[in-house]
Amino acid sequence: MKQFMDKDFLLSTPTAQHLFHDFADKMPIVDYHCHINPREIAEDRKFENITQVWLGGDHYKWRQMRTNGVDEKYITGDASDREKFQKWAETLELAIGNPLYHWSHLELQRYFGYTGVLNGDTAEEVWNICNAKLQESSMTVRGLIRQSNVKLICTTDDPIDTLEWHKVIAEDPTCSDIKVLPAWRPDKAMNIEKPEYLDYMASLSERSGIKVNSFKTLVEALKDRMAFFDSMGCCVSDHALEYVMYKPYTDAEIEEIFAKRFAGNELTDLERDKFKTAFMVTLAKEYNRLGWVMQLHYGTIRDNNKLRYSQLGPDTGYDCINSYDCSAEMAAFLNALSATEELPKTIIYSLNPNMNAIIGTVIGCFQDSTAAGKIQQGSAWWFNDHKVGMLNQMTSLANLSLLGNFIGMLTDSRSFLSYTRHEYFRRIMCELIGGWVENGEYPADDKSLKKIVEGISYNNAVRYFGFDRFIK
Repeated sequence: MKQFMDKDFLLSTPTAQHLFHDFADKMPIVDYHCHINPREIAEDRKFENITQVWLGGDHYKWRQMRTNGVDEKYITGDASDREKFQKWAETLELAIGNPLYHWSHLELQRYFGYTGVLNGDTAEEVWNICNAKLQESSMTVRGLIRQSNVKLICTTDDPIDTLEWHKVIAEDPTCSDIKVLPAWRPDKAMNIEKPEYLDYMASLSERSGIKVNSFKTLVEALKDRMAFFDSMGCCVSDHALEYVMYKPYTDAEIEEIFAKRFAGNELTDLERDKFKTAFMVTLAKEYNRLGWVMQLHYGTIRDNNKLRYSQLGPDTGYDCINSYDCSAEMAAFLNALSATEELPKTIIYSLNPNMNAIIGTVIGCFQDSTAAGKIQQGSAWWFNDHKVGMLNQMTSLANLSLLGNFIGMLTDSRSFLSYTRHEYFRRIMCELIGGWVENGEYPADDKSLKKIVEGISYNNAVRYFGFDRFIK
């Protein structure tokens, strides 16, 4: 029997162990998509206790606590931090096979030096160990980033954001070794069907100085904001979509649709989708002009529990996988951009794991010599960032594309302890590749294996996004 989460955790062969310990584990991290708050980096926040850094805003953990029958008081309610931690410890004990079990214990080992097991009985001991450790100067937000060997972080930012905290970070000489860049997330400007859309248009008008009263002026306002984001180092966009759509449209139709919504009228589903198609095509062309990478996250049905949504708001643990197959429209969308040679580098993520092979075949239709791996399948995301999901995504990508060009893992997290997810991913990646070598499916060629493993861990993402101009 192997020891629980020892140095060779998830590494079952000598080759896998060699690839991880000698190559992958030594590589830095670029976190090109996350939801952490740049203000906390600027202010170098110090957490009072483990609950603040572990459970605040983590809807992954919240879902499991609800599944364990924990009252909402101990999840997002007014229970004490110690009580909330106890309920999480009692829940974690039952989470066999869940990545949260592994992530939580990796975090306890790497940041707090605790190699035991967290459960209801050990919660008090772990609470005291972690809280004592958090008082050390090395455990501030920046300290955690440095301990994790993170070289660059891309946050998630709305077009009307002032990016004031990014400016503070950029001008702080004590933070010169940590590069924090904004990433453009224009979902609120696209979601024309939302009740708050017209209010958002007013805010965008005020921020850009361009009166938005048509689709043309909407695009002008967004281009103005993109120019500002670009000046702040932004080179990545991100879109949260239910599905990737492509509905043929004319410019006149889009102006009529915008005018109809601007007048306060509801749109048909087809009108909504035509507008979103025009929005995405127009912005993608601008990304190509600016040299930005476009990320498409799709396959989610959000806020399914309407009662809880009304009480707690979005991003609180009530989303699920959308099974809708949009492969034809996704191909049509990429083709519309390729036809005019305005297709930017693009990363496609589906929350539905059944889409792995579909994405793998679609991306192959639009690769070209402008970049190695120009169109990427994104890493196993959200409900798929577990051992099985990662193995399936990488195996499918290897079968249908070039795994050696894969840009690897991202945290997609709100926690500064989540960087152990990169270690988790790297261990699984080395186990997969090591197994192929051990089975005689790839030669034991250290030079080639080093290039592949270090590339997927770090180098490919630096090259793909052009981050080498920011990293010292």
